[in-house]
Amino acid sequence: MIEARGLSKRYGEVVAASDVSFTVSPGEVVGLLGPNGAGKTTVLRMLAGVLTPTSGEVRVAGHGTEGEAFHLKRALGFLTGDTALYQRLTPREVLRYFGRLHDISEAALAPRIEALVARFRLSDFADRQCGKLSAGQKQRANIARAFVNDPPALILDEPTTALDVVTGRFLLEAFREARAAGKAILLSTHVLGDAEALCDRVVLLHRGRVLDQGTIPEVCARAGAQTLTEAFLARVGDEVAA
Repeated sequence: MIEARGLSKRYGEVVAASDVSFTVSPGEVVGLLGPNGAGKTTVLRMLAGVLTPTSGEVRVAGHGTEGEAFHLKRALGFLTGDTALYQRLTPREVLRYFGRLHDISEAALAPRIEALVARFRLSDFADRQCGKLSAGQKQRANIARAFVNDPPALILDEPTTALDVVTGRFLLEAFREARAAGKAILLSTHVLGDAEALCDRVVLLHRGRVLDQGTIPEVCARAGAQTLTEAFLARVGDEVAA
């Protein structure tokens, strides 16, 4: 459903990503993990068609970026850290706007919006201008926006950023429900506990390269570690500290 095939991205002499390959199948959550500057956001943006790879290939729901970018983006819900909400619109209006961009009929859009308002607990601020929302409220509204067209694939960059523990927990449950519905979900997170609780597989990225990938028990076993945190530190901890 989501495929990265030898993705590389260079900016002159700087290599942001090098030969990154992995897949996310329908009904699976894969975590893209790595320290700051590892290249996670670059990889996610290439997969979403926001950045053009220097080399390699992207496929989302059978669509590539060459000549099929429109279809790829319609099959994808994308959340990234710099996704801005329209400050003068309310979350409900933002959802209506993006629903119309996806050509959702008015008859189907109204109940879809109300379902998302309920699912992501936006009711208390759904009619407040986005410019007046807290960081956590904006994040929840942005996640709802990524779900508005009910896409088969989701790419979520640090989805629990700015959220409190309680809100983060119910969002993880929403992601589990999406997985159970057959969606392919790729997420990056620095909260390794979230990855352990949610991900079927993980991809460890460092300095733009894949260090390891597999189920959490597989990655831990290869690192001689008991937990994902220990495995992560065993692979990248010394280099990050240096």
